[in-house]
Amino acid sequence: MNTDTIQQQLHAAGMQQWANILSLQFDKGLNQERFGDLQRWQTVLDNLPVIKPDIVQLDTSTINIRSLTDPDSSQVEHLRQQLMQLKPWRKGPYNIHGVHIDTEWRSDMKWDRLQQHISPLTNRNVLDIGCGSGYHGWRMLGDGARLVIGIDPSPLFIMQFHAVKHFAGEYPIHLIPAGIESVPEKLRAFDTVFSMGVLYHRRSPLEHLQQCRECLKPGGELVLETLVIEGDEQSALLPRDRYAKMRNVWFLPSAKAAQLWLERSGFINVKIINETVTSKHEQRKTEWMKYESLEDFLDPADNTLTVEGYPAPRRAIIIATAT
Repeated sequence: MNTDTIQQQLHAAGMQQWANILSLQFDKGLNQERFGDLQRWQTVLDNLPVIKPDIVQLDTSTINIRSLTDPDSSQVEHLRQQLMQLKPWRKGPYNIHGVHIDTEWRSDMKWDRLQQHISPLTNRNVLDIGCGSGYHGWRMLGDGARLVIGIDPSPLFIMQFHAVKHFAGEYPIHLIPAGIESVPEKLRAFDTVFSMGVLYHRRSPLEHLQQCRECLKPGGELVLETLVIEGDEQSALLPRDRYAKMRNVWFLPSAKAAQLWLERSGFINVKIINETVTSKHEQRKTEWMKYESLEDFLDPADNTLTVEGYPAPRRAIIIATAT
């Protein structure tokens, strides 16, 4: 993939250090020897039809891309079958020229919970850590962000993003196939950093919070969303093995404990803005993601517990200011 535009925009945003290593990150993150399905996914992208978008809506629950003249049913079905080859689609939803991509997560519900509480994104440079296919990044643009950089090590999510961007056109949003550990240290370049659904996957959550802080300008805002448990500021759960069938879950703090972690990591003005138990309406199987989902992770006799007997998924959103 051509990285020239991303490099130019990173340079313009004062991130020369990152721009200088960008090509290496793409070479490593999209290496066909490491990821055997890459060529198949790339073939899907190469064969997508060129359809001019007359309408691109980024400020609605569904990312909506369409022409004033609707394609006929056979064209819609053909496009649907092409996009189906990039399953599983986990974060969305999208509507692309009549094809409704009903993703596993209703990511719009998370956005609705945080949108009115965060600092306005107008003219801000934004980093989205663990961005998936980029749904929230498009919503960030819809709220006025100047530049959105998403990072995620999953090559399938990068391909899904480029499928959407193929139809949306050129916007200042880019996904880089890398994790937070690949971002240059002490960058201090972003006005807002989002870390949503990442903290509990980190063996060292305080290190992750410090990495987030080093990406932010002084006075910039972190939007942290993570799995939590109920409890006081000293409460945290370390699963013995799996949590909700996930192997790579380490620490689930209480919201108050996460607040304390942020304060100890050098953040100020730390506020818990939402705490919600995840519902089967928000996370579920669909034809676009047919693997196990939330209903399979819960104790069938008691949905307040996971199949392992831990408290069912509960998520908090916390905002904080970097010093």
